[in-house]
Amino acid sequence: MKLYSCETHIDQVLEEFIQKEERFPTMKYLEKGEKLSTTCSQCKMQALYLVANG
Repeated sequence: MKLYSCETHIDQVLEEFIQKEERFPTMKYLEKGEKLSTTCSQCKMQALYLVANG
């Protein structure tokens, strides 16, 4: 499972991941090139973080 998040919604995205996967995710700050077309799964703003399985 992969979820993307902006600064505002990171807590909600982490909580959603834990509820669905029943384990803790890894969180990665997106590099400049990765941010260009990636949007937050909550609000569709530019994503800054990737929350995913290992």
